[in-house]
Formats: sequence, structure tokens, C-alpha cells
Amino acid sequence: MKTKKASRPARMLWIIPLLLALAACGGGGSGGGGSSGPDPGGSASTGSSSPGVAAGSGGEESAAPSGGEEKKKPRVAFVYIGTPGDGGWTYEHDQGRKQMEEAHGITATVVENVPESADAERIIEELAQNHDIIFTTSFGYMDQTLAVAQRYPEVKFHHVSGYKTHDNMTNYFGKNYEASYLAGIAAGKMTKTGIIGYVGAFPIPEVIYNINAFKLGIESVNPDAVVHVVWSNTWYDPTVERQAAISLLDLGADVLLAYQDSPATIQAAAERGALAGGNDSDMTRFAPEAYLTNPTWHWGTYYEKVVQDWIDGTWTNEPYVGSMRDGMVGLAPLGPSIPDDVKALVESAKEKIISGEFDVFKGPLVDQEGNVRVAEGQVMTHAEVLEMNWFLKGIEGKIPQ
Repeated sequence: MKTKKASRPARMLWIIPLLLALAACGGGGSGGGGSSGPDPGGSASTGSSSPGVAAGSGGEESAAPSGGEEKKKPRVAFVYIGTPGDGGWTYEHDQGRKQMEEAHGITATVVENVPESADAERIIEELAQNHDIIFTTSFGYMDQTLAVAQRYPEVKFHHVSGYKTHDNMTNYFGKNYEASYLAGIAAGKMTKTGIIGYVGAFPIPEVIYNINAFKLGIESVNPDAVVHVVWSNTWYDPTVERQAAISLLDLGADVLLAYQDSPATIQAAAERGALAGGNDSDMTRFAPEAYLTNPTWHWGTYYEKVVQDWIDGTWTNEPYVGSMRDGMVGLAPLGPSIPDDVKALVESAKEKIISGEFDVFKGPLVDQEGNVRVAEGQVMTHAEVLEMNWFLKGIEGKIPQ
């Protein structure tokens, strides 16, 4: 689960277009047409061209099919924990939004920097008054999304990385740990000190299982290497994340991976002549020569399908779990400093994951205390992975309780 759940100072950017109100008055879909949309105390604006802050389409209608029955397009909204400028998590959701908009000829409403608090429920509810589909793109919006979904049965709600559903609410995420395993192979081959660092965001299952997958990838090529973990307790705070990375470099780590949205870890590694990867998107541009690789997200195809299902009347609340096989999860290109033989090794493992020949969490898996968590030959179910709250043997670091 991508648990984007740490509250941040809210700098709300609101765009609830005037066109929505006009469309609602003209029968453009469900919800109260009189609402002007979320307003955190400032003024609402329309038609903004700023990245990630877009005007809503207001239920535009497509040409009538041959049978004469008109198909209208849904009014779509996105709730973001940050801004597309983070270069990571929100950036990739915004890229997916743009892909969906281009495919369907609509313009979605976007609300940025929404804290995971009571404010989120208020914002989601105000969007629900004049939208047909709402994507809430952070784990910490789960309960707020559910509460609003129960009050607006005609609106379809999609919550990222959570586990709660309702008749009109579903969730979606992907097996990004598959790509973390591949990044581990690269890290294990590139380390010279045998000390590898991981800057963890928050001690939650999503981060924990990605760290464990990273360790398994390392272990497959370098069983003696040790992974040291420090927690930043941030999703986007370059200053804190940089200091966490430096603390690992001071321990002798020469390869790092991070689970935050900022490139701070990569930049700190570059200054020390180390290698590093980030999270969520291709971060090569921040320090090309120091770049390792990292998991990436590709949301656009899913967003396209959700909108098409709504148009076709085939929408369901079945949760969606993407993977490297369907392209929701990817691996950023390995950096220019990674030799061809390592790239070939990673590519071979990637092919086995995509084909289903290899499962990342296949036993035996032993935790830090020496307990066998998964017996030899057994494979963890996806549900079990999502509840992971323990570290593998060979990882140095504690999970705060």
C-alpha cells in the first residue's frame, strides 16, 4: 500500500470550474449543481493551466452511438497529498491524470496539498457534490473517503493503497516490491563495502515489505551484504532526508535507496561518490552519474480504464492490484554508471517476475530474531505481504512499535 499518510502544512490550491456548475444545472450528472466546489477559505478559480491544478470537465457528452443513446463523460476529480513538483509520488499520479484526460478528452479537477485530517473529508465531500469519479491518492484518506462514499452513493470513489471498500468505493495499488527486488540486485552487485543503506519513510507495511524485497534482491547476488535502515518519518522533506542519507554514508554505505518523494538521498550520495536510487519515478535527472535505479509507478492506463468503465456502465468496486506484468509498476532505467553485465542480470530477473516464474516472497524467509516466517517452498499471499511488520535477517534497524 502506498501509504502517503504524513500530514503536511496545507497550502491548498483549489480549482472547481464554473463549467461544472453550468453542466450540473444542465443535467450533466449526479450531485448538487449549486456547489462551487471545495473552498478552504480562499477563492475558487477556473480554467487554470498550472500543473496538477486543472478545471473540471463537467460531464461533457460524447457523440451518440448508432443506437441513438447518448454517452456522457464523467466529471473526474483527484485529491493529492502533495504537488506534481515533488518529482515522485504525486508527479506520477499527475502524469496518469494527463494520460487519462488526453485519452478521453476531458479535464479533471485537482486539489493539491490536502492534509490527511478532517480537512480531507470536507474537501472530498465538496468534490462529491459535483463529480462522478473521485480518486483519493494517499493511504491516509481511506477513512475520509469511505465516510463520504457512504453519503454519496451515486459517486464512484477510488482510494489508492487502502483496503476498505463500499458499494461505490474501491481501492487500487500495485506490487512495487517486485521492482524493489530488482533494485536490490543492482545494489548488491555495485556495493564495494558490503554496506547498503535504506532511508525509510515511515515504519508501515508498505515501506517494510519494500525494504525486505530490496534485501532479498541484494542477498540473491551478495549474501554477505548488510542493509542499514534509518527512518526519516517524512514523505517530502529534503533537509531531513538528506541528513538521514548522510548518517548512512557515515556508516560506510556506498549504495543507498530511499522511499521518499524528494531526490535528497540521491544528491547526498552523489556528493560522496556513492550510488543511490529514489522512489516512484525515474530520478536519473537529479544526479545521473550517481543514479542506481528505483521502482516507478505508471497510473495512466488504470485511470483510463476506470473512466471508460464508467462511460460503458461496467464499473465495479473490485479492488485492483497492478504489477510489473501489467505495467502499473516499473523499474527506472539503470544509471549510466551501472555496467552492462549488471543490467543483464537485472533484466533476466525482471523477465522471470513478469512471466510468473519467480515470486519475490518465497520461503524460506527468516526474520531478524531467527524465526522462520515463511517455510521453504511456500509463497506469501498478497494479503500477507500487505500486513508485513517484521524485518528479514541481515537488516540492521528497528521497526518502532
